[in-house]
Amino acid sequence: YASGKVPCVVDKRGPDPYPEHDSHGQYVFLVLKAALMTGDPDIVREFYPRALAAIDYMESLRNERMTPEYADPASDLHRFYGILPESGSHEGYMNKPMHSFWDDFFALKGLKDIVRMAEVVGDTENLPRLIALRDDFRRCFGQAIRRAIDDHDIDYIPGCVELGDFDATSTAIGIFPCGELDWMPKPETTQTFDRYWVRAEGRIADSIPWHDYTPYEVRIIGALALMGEVERAHALLEWLFLDILPKGWNHWAEVAYREDDFPGWIGDMPHTWVGSGFINSVRTMLVHERQRDSALVIGLGVPEAWVVGEGISGDDFPTEYGPASFSMRRDGPKIRVSAAVRHQPPGGLVVTVPGEGRILSASLSDGTPLPVTGREVRIASSSFDLVVTLE
Repeated sequence: YASGKVPCVVDKRGPDPYPEHDSHGQYVFLVLKAALMTGDPDIVREFYPRALAAIDYMESLRNERMTPEYADPASDLHRFYGILPESGSHEGYMNKPMHSFWDDFFALKGLKDIVRMAEVVGDTENLPRLIALRDDFRRCFGQAIRRAIDDHDIDYIPGCVELGDFDATSTAIGIFPCGELDWMPKPETTQTFDRYWVRAEGRIADSIPWHDYTPYEVRIIGALALMGEVERAHALLEWLFLDILPKGWNHWAEVAYREDDFPGWIGDMPHTWVGSGFINSVRTMLVHERQRDSALVIGLGVPEAWVVGEGISGDDFPTEYGPASFSMRRDGPKIRVSAAVRHQPPGGLVVTVPGEGRILSASLSDGTPLPVTGREVRIASSSFDLVVTLE
């Protein structure tokens, strides 16, 4: 739209005017990601004016929650201060729009990415404003999460301000693709996914009553891996494969039932958001760009079982630093890792060593020793051959 609004849907009837506030940040994210993955900065230059317009529209929405009645700490409306207005972006709120943290996570992602785009195109006029907007939005968003937790007396991150509802599938996008794990309140973030896991483990063991669920939960696989819960991530991955529909086809419907032949609504099939969530989660386990230190991480979610025998390898994985290839193989007490990417990431290449055995040493193939932090080995290079010796 001329206002910069990005419609939630465009179909044969044209753009849908229904208010969903996740689309604006998602649009900016999409433009930058396309440029990074293709190595084509001209994409940023071509679409920057539209992306900036989307951010300006999103800022106008946010300003609706920054008027004096919302700014007053004594007002009940203060709990909405500085975040986006209510919307139906989250399908659970379509009947009654809410102030959804789903929208705010994508808004923050868009704000982070527009700053990077402004730097690429050299927009020195708008850059200070965009940096300030990004930082202030993150501050207000964090305060809104804390107020919602306190107001509802809960120990997890809720899906929206009004309800204090539990929705780990929605919260997962804060971790990926939005990359906010480092500042999300740690106890409540951990409890969100611990609580989810109790329910998921019950379904996996068929030890609790349940009827249906949405395979959107594939998003949680990547979130668990990024939180260091690799065993849980793999258990969930294996269980979700039981509900591909029809059996033997490589896709999921939007809704899965405990009874395969239950005559219920299945939504879209194949559901490409579920499919892309699966691809992103598994890719995160193998290769992913870590936002906090601009490193390319290899093997984050690779279990020890995958590296025995012939090991695991991948060729020409698309990344923000060009195609990447890697291999990991266990050879007695040693794990041998080779990796190469077209452009050296600013934070280097980081290998997450699979398994739990204590790491005795790590070195390049020429014998150069490397420091080990936890289960990570960082190499300031675009290619290497690495040997890790385990106890």
